[in-house]
Amino acid sequence: MIGVAVIGAGNWGKNLVRNFASLPDVELKYICDLNENVRRTMASLYPQAGVTDDINKAFGDKEVDAVVVAVDAPLHFKIAAESLRAGKHTYVEKPLTLTSADSQTLVDLADEKCLKLMVGHLLEYHPAVNYMKQAISSGDVGDPLYLYFHRVNLGIVRKVENAWWSLAPHDVSVACYLFDAEPVSVSASGQAYLREGVEDVVFANLKFADGRMAHIHVSWLDPHKIRKVTLVGSQKMVVFDDMEAAEKIRVYDKSAEIQKSVSSYVEAITLRTGDILIPKVAAGEPLKTECQHFIDCIVEDKTPLSDGADGLRVVKVLEAGTTSLASGGEPVSLAAGSR
Repeated sequence: MIGVAVIGAGNWGKNLVRNFASLPDVELKYICDLNENVRRTMASLYPQAGVTDDINKAFGDKEVDAVVVAVDAPLHFKIAAESLRAGKHTYVEKPLTLTSADSQTLVDLADEKCLKLMVGHLLEYHPAVNYMKQAISSGDVGDPLYLYFHRVNLGIVRKVENAWWSLAPHDVSVACYLFDAEPVSVSASGQAYLREGVEDVVFANLKFADGRMAHIHVSWLDPHKIRKVTLVGSQKMVVFDDMEAAEKIRVYDKSAEIQKSVSSYVEAITLRTGDILIPKVAAGEPLKTECQHFIDCIVEDKTPLSDGADGLRVVKVLEAGTTSLASGGEPVSLAAGSR
């Protein structure tokens, strides 16, 4: 049994508590939260766990093997660093930290302590995203050319964290995961319509070294609720619509091909339109899969799919996007860290 402590049980944290508590190889030792109402609710739902406002109880308990950090993002670095220094395997909700320097420190600390550091990049554990990953790996889509993402809704409006940092980590992590690469440059433009200095809407472009691209549109000021990823390949195109209850993936057998006549040296572009396939994608809650993966990596001494390096990669992209936003959309190089 792996002893687990969850720090932060409000908002998204309560979902992590629920999932870790349900795993057969986990003993939920502590639930830590500063909010008295949250603690009261957790104590009634999980009487087997110690419910407290003192995180040091979890850090000092030798029966706690792993700590789950689900507090507000500005506190991620401080609490995750304390957890690692206490010798605990550590799971941190996205984003890993708010600066790449802090993320690098956590990665180095986990390596030094030989501990697992994992980031909650939930969509990397979604069956539909992994269907897209397999379609790329198998060559079914041909050469993957570009991706584009829509993550928009009306609300929830944040007071400090902008739409880029709040919503885009999901899509940045998926782009890097599907392309198995880190972008070389990021450009982003946005506007703060509701609160000064807090962008409600952001349009960003990620460019990769081999010419592939990813476009990300995030907003909480939009009439539609859309959670959609489109992958365009040289042979097929795949759309993942997370708002669909059942048919989340559609594969379009469409492509455009250049044909050259040997005799006339004339090029012609032909469009091919085939069938639309709606494959059966495995069901299951991605969050439960993610939580189980963290425990499996501890037990089996494996590197998590969304490890600290993956978290660092995403934070570097978010940082570059922030710099680009401040400069009116000028591209920012990740390699050089400057425009």
